[in-house]
Amino acid sequence: MDNSMDEKALAKKVLRKALIEERLNLPDRLQRADLLQRVMRIWLVGRPDHVIGAYWPIKGEFDPLPALHRWKEDGELLDEPQPRRIGLPVVDKVHKTLTFWAWYPGCPMEEDAYGIPKPKGTEVIVPTLLFVPCVGYGAGGYRLGYGGGFYDRTLATLQPKPFTVGLGYTQGYLDDFEPEAHDVPLDAILNDNGVVWPV
Repeated sequence: MDNSMDEKALAKKVLRKALIEERLNLPDRLQRADLLQRVMRIWLVGRPDHVIGAYWPIKGEFDPLPALHRWKEDGELLDEPQPRRIGLPVVDKVHKTLTFWAWYPGCPMEEDAYGIPKPKGTEVIVPTLLFVPCVGYGAGGYRLGYGGGFYDRTLATLQPKPFTVGLGYTQGYLDDFEPEAHDVPLDAILNDNGVVWPV
């Protein structure tokens, strides 16, 4: 590995740590979360999806689950022929990919290998829309994640490929974010101000 690669990786690591720290200390995080819940609910209106994958929030991340639960309930009120379902990621440590297991409020949970809650004993479902947490994000739909590559590897294997939507606060926007060759842009990014991408 050459030095420029090392430097890039180190710079990303430092940036990631700073952004997470900043996010954890946002004085108005609850207000921002309320705004993003609203943006998300409006954005979901009219989407054709019945199975949506999301995530359990960690490290001050935005929590997408209340808006998704509302989306699921709206589907029941509309009496749609196909029930709306929500999936949470379960890590496959061998392949370093994610599968999505059905989640509903109050469903039994257990911790995964990383200490993150996951549904226990529900079934695997395949999302057509995937909400992805962003530590940071930039123009063109590029996201800075935690550096594990789980989402990139998962997206390379999911068939059909789901529509991907990044979620983050305005604080995570990076003006000069340079994607790497292997980075796959998200289809959309939402923040507490609205739709960031596509512009």
